[in-house]
Amino acid sequence: MIPRSDALQQPPQWQKELACAIREPKKLYQALELNPDTLMGSLAAHHSFRLLVPHAYLAKMKKGDKNDPLLLQVLPRKIENQTVSGFVSDPVGDLAAVQTPGLLHKYHGRALLITTGACAIHCRYCFRRHFPYSDSNASSHNWQPALDYLQANTEIHEVILSGGDPLTLSDKKLADLSQKLDNIPHLHTLRIHTRLPLVLPNRINNELLAWLAKSRLKVVFVLHANHANEIDTHVQQVCQQLKQAGVLLLNQTVLLKGINDSAARMTQLSHALFAANVLPYYLHLLDRVQGSAHYECSTIEASHLMQTLREQLPGYLVPKLVREEAGKKFKTPIPDKLA
Repeated sequence: MIPRSDALQQPPQWQKELACAIREPKKLYQALELNPDTLMGSLAAHHSFRLLVPHAYLAKMKKGDKNDPLLLQVLPRKIENQTVSGFVSDPVGDLAAVQTPGLLHKYHGRALLITTGACAIHCRYCFRRHFPYSDSNASSHNWQPALDYLQANTEIHEVILSGGDPLTLSDKKLADLSQKLDNIPHLHTLRIHTRLPLVLPNRINNELLAWLAKSRLKVVFVLHANHANEIDTHVQQVCQQLKQAGVLLLNQTVLLKGINDSAARMTQLSHALFAANVLPYYLHLLDRVQGSAHYECSTIEASHLMQTLREQLPGYLVPKLVREEAGKKFKTPIPDKLA
């Protein structure tokens, strides 16, 4: 009998890091040297939407600063449990767009696969924080119903992998799915929406780069960076690796009150993205998901912000200001000048 090698038995480094991620508010407070007296207000919110923060992301936060812009994206707060009119469980109409388990078809020429319900970080403003992943997950059906739909609909040219975060799947599963998509002749583009290069950079390993480079499809990564502090030297390195593998790197940002709702912070973010070979793509108004009202900026505030960004940045570093509305066939652009 040939014994298995240690290399075959050991999970990848990124999976080890994810397994060790912080999952309790008390441990997060201790790690950041925050006052535990304020902890009780966060427990109810934590129980309704669990905390999850990898140590690689935690390391970018400033200890002792309860208003750190990265901390505010992940910290459960009592205010999340308040009922606010207009904030609902499915703000962008995902459920109405489901065609087969885990496949959403909203826009012409594009279809989206819910590949997993898992993420490497739980962002408190996530528009899918209430999504019924157990009922709508393409991978749980071995992809086949979704693949059959894509094969039959020849007007679809681009497949978007979403979740959760698709990069929480193993490279074997992703490579297998990529090969199946490669075999559908009318598909041209594979787009992957992910936070992992930012929150768990070691996820960008040789195995992932290998299957990306082999795909005949044009591969696009859309990162979800909201603040310049998320982009450190390690993130720059993995973005360079992705670029060398032929991946086009874009970014979409959610406009979040108290986190990035200033021209200074958005300008810093655009420059940090460009230094990492990533182009700003969208600046999203908040999707009005239940529990996120405290993050919302008004449309007028956003429009004024965009006017300043156009004055301070070259055009290629200015993201498009948009909102997504349930039932619409495209993202709604927001004009720079509003009354």
